[in-house]
Amino acid sequence: MRLLIVEDDEEASATMCRGLGEAGHQCVTAPDGASGLRAAQKGGFDVLVVDRMMPRMDGVTMVEELRRDGDNTPVLFLSALGEIEDRVAGLKAGGDDYLVKPYALAELVARVEALARRRETGSVQTQLRVGELEMDLIGRTVHRAGKDIDLQPREFQLLEFLMRHAGQSVTRTMLLEKVWEYHFDPQTNVIDVHISRLRSKIDKGFAKPMLQTVRGAGYRLEA
Repeated sequence: MRLLIVEDDEEASATMCRGLGEAGHQCVTAPDGASGLRAAQKGGFDVLVVDRMMPRMDGVTMVEELRRDGDNTPVLFLSALGEIEDRVAGLKAGGDDYLVKPYALAELVARVEALARRRETGSVQTQLRVGELEMDLIGRTVHRAGKDIDLQPREFQLLEFLMRHAGQSVTRTMLLEKVWEYHFDPQTNVIDVHISRLRSKIDKGFAKPMLQTVRGAGYRLEA
């Protein structure tokens, strides 16, 4: 697994990464909530381990920002604040689990792995939401700020993939494999055509565009 550790205590962060690395996991670290938020928004993490009390931006605020952006990556809060109201506040902010300091490293590893398993075996989503954009996977309908958006089947598939990876850069190769089921580059402009059509449907008439082109990387859907 690829994990993001957001912890301002360098020694604690290093100890966590060492223990998680020995368990076979890869760690990326951030020293405060603001840099942790930027790292998390790039995507690609299986679980986020977030300290509550940090400089620049606290962990609760960081997770609230991610949840508002539609990011549902599992979050394990770490904190010396162990009262019931503290744990409840962390969970209400969007946390999935809460571990009070001091803790045993073995328990940290076990909880992180449990969160990852829960994500893999969790209930099937029937609704996706990124900002004011909503998708009903059962009814096959899409709305932005209450406005109906009529999509062709392939456009619907493309938007679903982008919404499931909201805030992350998705490459052309990823789109070809996951949306078109091509495992080779057909050397056509099929992606450009569909992205252009999709952009005109979900962004036209709105002040803030959501579907962005990431130069040299691909595309990203932002809340």
